[in-house]
Amino acid sequence: MKKALVLLSGGLDSTTVLAIAKNLGYEIYALSFSYGQRHKIELEAAKNIAEKFVVKEHKIANIDLRLFGQSALTADIAVPKNAINLDKIPVTYVPARNTIFLSFALAYAETVGSFDIFIGVNAVDYSNYPDCRSEFILAFEKLANLATAAGDKNEGNFKIHAPLIKMSKKEIIETGLKLGVDYSLTHSCYDPIIINNKAKPCGKCDSCILRLQGFAEGNLQDPLMHQ
Repeated sequence: MKKALVLLSGGLDSTTVLAIAKNLGYEIYALSFSYGQRHKIELEAAKNIAEKFVVKEHKIANIDLRLFGQSALTADIAVPKNAINLDKIPVTYVPARNTIFLSFALAYAETVGSFDIFIGVNAVDYSNYPDCRSEFILAFEKLANLATAAGDKNEGNFKIHAPLIKMSKKEIIETGLKLGVDYSLTHSCYDPIIINNKAKPCGKCDSCILRLQGFAEGNLQDPLMHQ
């Protein structure tokens, strides 16, 4: 059985990607990150999703991107609400986050003998992050094959799979539902409201707006908004 390394945040997109990789017959190795994010509750979702999909192994890497700050997700900066501005990169962008995450994924993949890395980036319904574009994915794939012993020895060719990159949020949700994804297990909100030790989505940050928009366009209800 081929092995796949899946970056799993616990959100809607990464969960859909995990379901896609599983449906393709891969043995799944999932990797999540505790990086100092304000929405750390997403890691509980990632654990539940990994268990639900019976992955071979799920690791959580501990890194602290608060060291650098400059993001509303890792510093004392307010998360923007009620608007998505595609004319500029928002303050929720975490500097070089996907580059860092893919570097860890590459190391993990090489150790388990996987040449297939899956990531849930999207360049249609997204917040204008530069590390969610096709050009970035292709550039990192080239790097992966230059930077590893496995690539240097021609043991295989690393492939960075980004199956959602050209999908709308509506299409992503519809794809996941066909594959049996339970979106009530996921967490997408950047700035969750904690009530009785439970996280509720704020419904107003970029991530919530895009998620709600996707469900609405598919004439569906977001299960997180009705719990």
